[in-house]
Amino acid sequence: MSRGKGLSLKDKLDGNELDLSLCDLNEVPVRELAALPKATVLDLSCNNLISLPSDFCSLMHLVKLDLSKNRLQQLPLDFGRLVNLQHLDLLNNRLVTLPVSFAQLKNLKWLDLKDNPLDPVLAKVAGDCLDEKQCKQAAVKVLQHMKAIQSEQDRQRQQKLQAEREMEKKREAEQRAKEALEKELRKREKAEEKERRRREYDAQKAAKQEMEKKTKKETVHTRKPASSSRPPQPPLHKPSWSRSVLRVLLFVLFCILCTLAACKLTELQHQPLCVSVNTLYEDVVAALQNHKTLQNMLQHNSHQ
Repeated sequence: MSRGKGLSLKDKLDGNELDLSLCDLNEVPVRELAALPKATVLDLSCNNLISLPSDFCSLMHLVKLDLSKNRLQQLPLDFGRLVNLQHLDLLNNRLVTLPVSFAQLKNLKWLDLKDNPLDPVLAKVAGDCLDEKQCKQAAVKVLQHMKAIQSEQDRQRQQKLQAEREMEKKREAEQRAKEALEKELRKREKAEEKERRRREYDAQKAAKQEMEKKTKKETVHTRKPASSSRPPQPPLHKPSWSRSVLRVLLFVLFCILCTLAACKLTELQHQPLCVSVNTLYEDVVAALQNHKTLQNMLQHNSHQ
């Protein structure tokens, strides 16, 4: 039975007590123990146990556990799962500290930690376990001490978590500020690029207008001497209204000549209209002759 193999646990079960002490065990037969939930009192003292497997903490039916006089250096981290444990003997092992989960053993009433190289603070809290009263006080004080450690660790964990959250918020705020700054820079660069292109456009437009103005000025300057050296050309044609007046006058004159000829040369000369026309013609001729006679007289007087 040097390694706990081939043990017949049922043969060692006496009521609810299972005695596996002095069996030269190097490991705990957890699977076989789990099959005996009736065994609420377990004695594993005086063996060669260096550690307990993690699945040992699944034996939640244990009420009394004796692990004294082994070589245990530490207990499993989740040892606090043994919430029904009331009596725990850890005498003469190699324990220095207890797991923080030890604070969850709310039903623990008896504890012996003598002859272990305990941390000085823990050793002072545990005190001696020389009688029933001291062992009960040790259980109460150690539970309070471990609860305080657990509370402090929880507080530190919360502080760390809070610090991490604040740091994360700070990083997020810095990231948002960085993104906002980059966005603003991109916006500014875009505005500057737009302004630069607008200035280039205005400059090109102004240069084009200046070039057109200069070209127009040179054209006007080139045309002026040619127009001044050349004599003014008479208009190729008169305004249309003068042509119309001339045509009307010619037509009236033609009609008068035709009427006069008809009244002088045809039988119509004895008609009243023709008589009037002939009389008017003779008066006009006489007036022109008188005018010519007066002009000659004036010319004669001027020569004298």
